[in-house]
Amino acid sequence: MTLTELRYIVTLAQERHFGRAAERCFVSQPTLSVAVKKLEEELGVALFERSKSTVQVTPLGEKIVEQAQRVLEQSSVIKELANAGKDQLASPLRIGAIYTIGPYLFPHLVPALTRSAPQMPLYIEEGFTASLRRKLRSGELDAIIIALPFTETDVVTKPLYEEEFEVLIPADHPWSQREFIEKEDLLKERLLLLGEGHCFRDQILEACPAISQQLNSPSNTLTAEGGSLETIRHMVASKLGITVLPRSAIGTGHYESGLLTSRPFKSPAPSRTVAIAWRASFPRPKAIDAVTDAIQLCHEALPEPA
Repeated sequence: MTLTELRYIVTLAQERHFGRAAERCFVSQPTLSVAVKKLEEELGVALFERSKSTVQVTPLGEKIVEQAQRVLEQSSVIKELANAGKDQLASPLRIGAIYTIGPYLFPHLVPALTRSAPQMPLYIEEGFTASLRRKLRSGELDAIIIALPFTETDVVTKPLYEEEFEVLIPADHPWSQREFIEKEDLLKERLLLLGEGHCFRDQILEACPAISQQLNSPSNTLTAEGGSLETIRHMVASKLGITVLPRSAIGTGHYESGLLTSRPFKSPAPSRTVAIAWRASFPRPKAIDAVTDAIQLCHEALPEPA
């Protein structure tokens, strides 16, 4: 039994597909398949049920995969402990962020970290909260930047900053004459939202519960969905509706003057708390401090709405 084989079965259990699991493990499908079969023969039990279309984890396999996950987490800790006596800012740092934060924070964070910790290589990626949570637990990422609430066993969470939401509208929209927007007014316009799986969508629905009722209505014609904030922003620019965005993503300056504008909500405005999370066992606290300091310094440099 090897750590590589344990990593294979954990990945296969997550993907439920040999091809995708092999791709994530950077090996060929036959290599992964043979290794999984070898481990099953060594243990004398079937970990997976295989068919032409699906792969299912057996009940006993689920328990073994859970233990394998814990072993992999601890092996990652051993590697990090070995580096703990070295310069904590010399090893690569792997940072993830949710889709509604990464594109607007990373362009400021990366150069800030390059200045404050030039010897620390960076790996960055974006994803859904659930995916980032899993990668943090498995050791694939060292820290993730998410929106609260976020809870996970043996994970430390530190709030970084509060970010208000604003309403993005075409520049010639009647609301451009207003100083503030009431949350209930969103029900009167065609509202563009992110699809399911995005925590920012859930935060908007929580701020205005009546939108949820409208979404579930069979006659709903006042809401539409987009795959990313960038797509939604372009749709607003094309006058296909209005949307709600975090202030850092408003981006009206990216468009021709007079095309888009934004308006704040009437107080109390909906907002989110952006936070950083990392494993409590992560042995490079100075690297986490470098990231949090850089984020707090560069937050003021995030683009303000035009």
